[in-house]
Amino acid sequence: MLIIPAIDIKEGQCVRLKQGLMEEVTVYSNAPATMARKWISQGARRLHLVDLDGAVQGRPVNGSAIRDIVSEVDGKVPVQLGGGVRDVKTIQEYLDIGISNVVLGTAAVKNLRFVEEACSTFRGQIMLGIDAKNGRVAIDGWATETSRDAAELAKRYEGIGVEAIIYTDISRDGMGSGINAAATGLLAKSTNIPIIASGGLKNLDDVRTLSVHEQDGVCGVIAGRALYDGSLGLLDAQKLSDELSGGI
Repeated sequence: MLIIPAIDIKEGQCVRLKQGLMEEVTVYSNAPATMARKWISQGARRLHLVDLDGAVQGRPVNGSAIRDIVSEVDGKVPVQLGGGVRDVKTIQEYLDIGISNVVLGTAAVKNLRFVEEACSTFRGQIMLGIDAKNGRVAIDGWATETSRDAAELAKRYEGIGVEAIIYTDISRDGMGSGINAAATGLLAKSTNIPIIASGGLKNLDDVRTLSVHEQDGVCGVIAGRALYDGSLGLLDAQKLSDELSGGI
């Protein structure tokens, strides 16, 4: 199970939000590319980027910072990116600059045909972001809560080539309250698409708890505030995850 550092970008800065609220922001760096270098130096095997402004506005906003990160990474590790991707043209542009996987969130809820087209055109490079608020899927940068159930949405996209689903518990995101391993495990059991957990990862105990569900299809977890605040060390977390994976 991979421990995947998150680099969330707002107004060109590396930030963390609480529960997805744009006004609840902590700035960690004015140079997101520097954070990418840091995580790679500490053993990151993949990076997770989010264009927060793009997610709200429905179009790419932080292109300059994203290009800087990709240039800094220089192919050392895969980079996945979500936020504001609503059409094939945007996907192509991101892949052209070196993004490995593009994450579709709002578009996945609103437009099945678009997701099917994207998966067919860009095989192995499309992920879905399923973000849950009070048990229901949220869209538009988490600002709009729908009536859709996460497991129902995941089943809808089986068999069309989705590489993975990033499942975020919004209530825990950025709060350091612990990963929702139970809900993540249930989602993983309900679908044959690999699941990447997100939201609330706190410490090594969370890594242990989540690793139990690797056999159900949980292949990674995104780490944000815990890494930035120092309550979780990337090297230690990945080492533990590797050890636990070897025992399954």
